[in-house]
Amino acid sequence: MKVFLAGHKGLVGSAILRKLVEKKYKNIITIDKKKLNLLNQEQVFKFIKKKKPSVVIIAAAKVGGVYHNNIHGADFIYENLQIQNNLIHASFKNKVKKLIFLGSSCIYPKKSKQPIKEKYLLSGKLEETNEPYAVAKIAGIKMCQAYNKQYNTNYISLMPTNAYGPNDNYHSLNSHFFPALIKKAHECKIKNKKTLNVWGSGKPLRELIFVDDIADACVYFMKKKTKETLINIGTGKDMRIKNYVNFLIKKLKLNVKVKYDRKKPDGVYRKVLDVKLAKKYGWRAKYSLNEGFDITYRDFLKSYK
Repeated sequence: MKVFLAGHKGLVGSAILRKLVEKKYKNIITIDKKKLNLLNQEQVFKFIKKKKPSVVIIAAAKVGGVYHNNIHGADFIYENLQIQNNLIHASFKNKVKKLIFLGSSCIYPKKSKQPIKEKYLLSGKLEETNEPYAVAKIAGIKMCQAYNKQYNTNYISLMPTNAYGPNDNYHSLNSHFFPALIKKAHECKIKNKKTLNVWGSGKPLRELIFVDDIADACVYFMKKKTKETLINIGTGKDMRIKNYVNFLIKKLKLNVKVKYDRKKPDGVYRKVLDVKLAKKYGWRAKYSLNEGFDITYRDFLKSYK
């Protein structure tokens, strides 16, 4: 089996690469974005035609937190549409047997029922702060479904909840909430700060999944025949952001006062995925928050400057 992994250096992509190596896959294709511009249709088509993979995993995407999505919406929708359009169509043209498209739980409506089932897609208005990214990802899901229907392809979309883990982006403005919190908490520790500043009210509920669990799901469903083409990947458990803050304070033994910046947007109030479908096919997340954080924090310390 020849597997082309697009986006092998990102948070999720690097975890998938580690998992493929761990599972003894020998024929793994990766390429640096400096050598293959995924926004360029001609380059992508030539590459897929030359390499002839039997499986394509699309982990490549332009990603970022609420602030970054809000400011750079045009970049998010354009780049993500281009990347997925090029890879999906090139896969079809070159008779790729299995394609896995990775999306995000932000595809679901802002006021979706909880926990969120796959069937709730397009049942309501999206969260405004990351709408361009979500619209692009929804287009990718629908493109996979349309190709399956028209051409009898085998393309599935996996929708992970909020990921964290080694090789994450910890920037305080353009990262997701948990890595941003890890960096802020660490700086309180090493600089002996007495105040931990947190974006928003701390009240929203969020589900987290350790990135190695997402990688495990990708490799699992790469080999699994499924009737459904959209599958949620998560733990099915959530808690308030302020509880994650308290978790970090305890883990890092901080003596700080928490200051919530309520002028910053909270985003969706609650977002937890219904993962019954993944469990029906025999997959479930394995890592606890405690286990995932310990691995993540060790990796963070290596890269922190």
